[in-house]
Amino acid sequence: MEESSKLQMKIVDGDCGYVLEDVPHLSDYIIDLPTYPNPLQDNPAYSVVRQYFVDVDDTVPQKVVVHKDGPRGVHFRRAGPRQKVYFESDDVHACIVTCGGLCPGLNTVIREIVCGLYHMYGASKVLGIDGGYRGFYSKNTITLTPKVVNDIHKRGGTILGTSRGGHDTLKIVDSIQDRGINQVYIIGGDGTQKGAAAIYEEIRKRGLKVAVAGIPKTIDNDIPVIDKSFGFDTAVEEAQRAINAAHVEAQSAENGIGLVKLMGRYSGFIAMYATLASRDVDCCLIPESPFYLEGKGGLLEFIEKQLKENGHMVIVIAEGAGQDLLSESLQSKDQQDASGNKLLKDVGFWMSQKIKDHFAKVKKMEITLKYIDPTYMIRAIPSNASDNVYCTLLAQSAVHGAMAGYTGFTVGLVNTRHTYIPFNRIIERQNKVVITDRMWARLLSSTNQPSFMSH
Repeated sequence: MEESSKLQMKIVDGDCGYVLEDVPHLSDYIIDLPTYPNPLQDNPAYSVVRQYFVDVDDTVPQKVVVHKDGPRGVHFRRAGPRQKVYFESDDVHACIVTCGGLCPGLNTVIREIVCGLYHMYGASKVLGIDGGYRGFYSKNTITLTPKVVNDIHKRGGTILGTSRGGHDTLKIVDSIQDRGINQVYIIGGDGTQKGAAAIYEEIRKRGLKVAVAGIPKTIDNDIPVIDKSFGFDTAVEEAQRAINAAHVEAQSAENGIGLVKLMGRYSGFIAMYATLASRDVDCCLIPESPFYLEGKGGLLEFIEKQLKENGHMVIVIAEGAGQDLLSESLQSKDQQDASGNKLLKDVGFWMSQKIKDHFAKVKKMEITLKYIDPTYMIRAIPSNASDNVYCTLLAQSAVHGAMAGYTGFTVGLVNTRHTYIPFNRIIERQNKVVITDRMWARLLSSTNQPSFMSH
């Protein structure tokens, strides 16, 4: 095998087109690091496991569908416990930080990192950084123990608090160095993971023995490479309640329209999956699929047709859909929040006004429109059962990776297997709904809405 550097990534080339996009290791820049036996081999909970440890050569393919004569393709290092660890249990001094918006499952991830370090590796020194990245240099910390985090998974939000922005790499690494922290667990979206990558680079430049592990958090499911992000299943499930309420309201009135706005700044996964799961939705609008209001084949014509045929209609719109129409209509400039995300206008309110005006002034037709925005209700709930299990495995994978000396990585599910993914693969682009894919075609056949392509 040949190893090379490509965009600061560790690339290992093998036979038959095999490529391993590897993650950094502390031994890459610190020589003669001592290793220790993994405490898991003496853990009674693991005594029933036939194979304690992941083989050093285990990797997971990014694509499982291949042709017989095609290359084996890109692989990622498989997550899990290693036979040797690079930290003694008593020497571990870990910290956890949550950044960005709220998402179901944050507290579960925090809990399982603390319990994983404590129960699997005997590491008892864990700090929570209060209030996002700026908490590193604002001297805000919370001592975390299994007792402190015991039942936090039953609550929404994050016990550590969170914020957008506030990233100052030098100040953060200074704080890490001053506190003697040697494992950093960073939970957040693509902006947060970019910050984590910068922290890793500065730590490496200083030659510090500090493992940096990211746990990707985005309710919108817009992080690439991984199968899905934690909290997504919960969000889709909770969105059903809003859609059901809109359907009841619409059905109960003459020419009733239920309009539901769901999360999805750049990616419409929540809206798409919630629509497919519900089967009560007549039209789903997402950022990836442009639409238009007026004229033949437009949205307003489709609404009128549905009302005449069925007497009611349910529309689901992602928050990032139709922003071009909205900016054009309001003649407004783009603004950004502290994380650098585009500040969105309320497309749901704008859309409801457009529909009301069209039927009142143009069609002289009486309608009843109910607009529901469940965004903050969805973000603030605890995670459901499947997300709780997923959060547990993500947290434990991060702990195993850091203890094994890996750094500069994000944990994630790739083809149902837990892996360690280099930061730059996570932050290079956003995951978006492909409207030429079969899943979008399934949605169109479910709603029978126009594709709005003819415009």
